Amino acid sequence: MKNLFLSILLLFCVASLSAQNWEPLFNGKNLKGWQKLNGKAEYKVVGDAIVGIPKMGSSNTFLATTKNYGDFILEFDFKVDNELNSGVQFRSESKKEYQNGRVHGYQFEIDPSSRAWSGGIYDEARRNWIYPLTQNPSAKTAFKNNEWNRARIEAFGNSIRIWINGVPCANIWDNMTPTGFIALQVHSINNASFENKCVSWKNIRICTENVASYLTPETNEAPEINLIVNTLSSREAKDGWALLWDGKTSNGWKGAKLSTFPAKGWIMENGILKVMKSGGAESANGGDIVTTRKYKNFILKVDFKITEGANSGVKYFVNPDLNKGDGSAIGCEFQILDDEKHPDAKLGVKGNRKLGSLYDLIPAPENKPFNKGEFNTATIIVKGNHVEHWLNGVKLIEYTRNNEMWNALVAYSKYKNWPDFGNLAEGNILLQDHGNEVWFSNIKIKELK
Repeated sequence: MKNLFLSILLLFCVASLSAQNWEPLFNGKNLKGWQKLNGKAEYKVVGDAIVGIPKMGSSNTFLATTKNYGDFILEFDFKVDNELNSGVQFRSESKKEYQNGRVHGYQFEIDPSSRAWSGGIYDEARRNWIYPLTQNPSAKTAFKNNEWNRARIEAFGNSIRIWINGVPCANIWDNMTPTGFIALQVHSINNASFENKCVSWKNIRICTENVASYLTPETNEAPEINLIVNTLSSREAKDGWALLWDGKTSNGWKGAKLSTFPAKGWIMENGILKVMKSGGAESANGGDIVTTRKYKNFILKVDFKITEGANSGVKYFVNPDLNKGDGSAIGCEFQILDDEKHPDAKLGVKGNRKLGSLYDLIPAPENKPFNKGEFNTATIIVKGNHVEHWLNGVKLIEYTRNNEMWNALVAYSKYKNWPDFGNLAEGNILLQDHGNEVWFSNIKIKELK
């Protein structure tokens, strides 16, 4: 019995020593340790909660911790009235030299609308949406309207993961801001009746000691998005992703009508692959570039940035031998275009030459998540004859090839004279030179069985 008692006591002592050390960020009485930034919304303590109340005419308002945090586990309860939008900033900053002190950085989204993106990650005043819940639609039901919800944020090194009510919601790999403050957001409003609504937080606590010991084991429930340019995270490598461009050299690429990489028209600098401006003609300067090998079933991701008035594209199922004359190599195309400034947007049928469309065949929706002047992510998914185009995590179109409907669609397009267009079992992947400057980066592929 004595030995048993000593064993139990030892286990108790070990458990006590290894117990997670939580620090409360809100004392339940006042706003000591917090400061208001940017807008004019009101924050006050009601009972055991911090309550944020919007104000007409105010910009986004933030109640920020006076301390910064790097690696941590943050937990809090939150409740929001319908029709409001809110969030919790973390690893965020407010610097005079950045938009005159505007708060910017990672935001845990609180979204009671029908869109239901609570638990996604928005990059406030910087890159906009970096993890919309289109990336993880099963998590849209985690948030409960008109109820208290429990949030958990784990930020450790480059890994940031989010849960609501125990459900994995978001998962990114990023290194843009390794440390910063935590802040409660009251969003701006455009309706005076919303001044009667509020958002509340309570039980806010943080763990900053021995964080690695308390991280949640990795699962595949929330797909990871890697935002560090031209790299693979350990999880991506494990999942079978490969860099299609290494960020430095022309390895794996050549001219579509050449045996080597073009000697002009393309440059590589600072992790960006640029096709240079040359007058707007198709493949008339450096020419298109293609992968040196072919691909069959895959998920392809390409980050691109459009200069004003530019035209380009990402093609797949390309046969470089099909067109040896003037113009671009032939293949299915994810159109890259400045819809506002390039005349091609007004050609074709029902907008099927606009950004994200299957060029000259299937139009992308007019309302699409395009970030003007910033990098955007094009994703092309090919599973046999089923193909999808995505832009910044939102699916734009899907179609099936190698059938009568597809062949009829091709017959009424500019590709009607190219034999068996779009029906190849495999093909090269192409980046288009259309005589306008367009930037590419973070090009990666996952081959599917």
